[in-house]
Amino acid sequence: MTNHRYFLVYKPFGILSQFSGGKGTLKDVGDFPKEVYPVGRLDKDSEGLLLLTDDKVLNHHLLDPKFRHIRTYLAQVEGIPDAKAIQSLESGVDINIDGKTYRTKKAFAKHLVEQPILPERNPPIRYRKSVPDSWIELKLIEGKNRQVRKMTAAVGLPTLRLVRRSIESLNIEGLGVGEFREYEKDELYRLLNIKPQKLKGIK
Repeated sequence: MTNHRYFLVYKPFGILSQFSGGKGTLKDVGDFPKEVYPVGRLDKDSEGLLLLTDDKVLNHHLLDPKFRHIRTYLAQVEGIPDAKAIQSLESGVDINIDGKTYRTKKAFAKHLVEQPILPERNPPIRYRKSVPDSWIELKLIEGKNRQVRKMTAAVGLPTLRLVRRSIESLNIEGLGVGEFREYEKDELYRLLNIKPQKLKGIK
C-alpha cells in the first residue's frame, strides 16, 4: 500500500503553481518529493493555500465540482462594495470561461470592515490615492480559471490582491509566505471534511 505525502504550502505572489519552467516555480519554495504535484492551481499573481500530494484519488475529489468543497478567498479590491455588489457576487455573475459566458454558482460574500491580518505582499500592491480599496471575503464551491478576479471585475471591483485562505477547515493560519507543513492522511482528510469511504470506487 502506498503511503501518500501531503504538503500544505503558503504560495507566494509571483510563483507559478508548477515545478517546471526555471525560476519562479515551486522549486523555489521547497525541496519536495518528486512524486507530489499541485492539486488545482493558484495563478502567479495570487497567494495562499496550495496543496501538494501524490494522492490521485484526493486530487480527483477536490477538483470534481460535484463534491462542492468550500474554498475561502480574501480579495483586496479597488473600490468599496455596496449591498448590490455583494448580493450579485452571492447570487451569481456572468464571467468568461474559455470564450463562453458562464454563470457562477451561488456563493457567500462579505465586505470586511477591518483589513484581515495577512503577511505583507512582496512586492506591495500599487495604490491609487484617488481610489479607495477594501477587502471582500468570498466562499466558493467551484474553482474556474481566475474566477474570483473575474467575479469582482464583473461587479466593478477589480482585484488588487488575492489570497486563498482555506479549503474547508484546512487553512494557512500559522504559516508565513513560502512556508509549508506536511500532514498525515487522516488529519488532512478530516480537515477537508472527506470521509475515506466516500472515495471508494474513484480511480
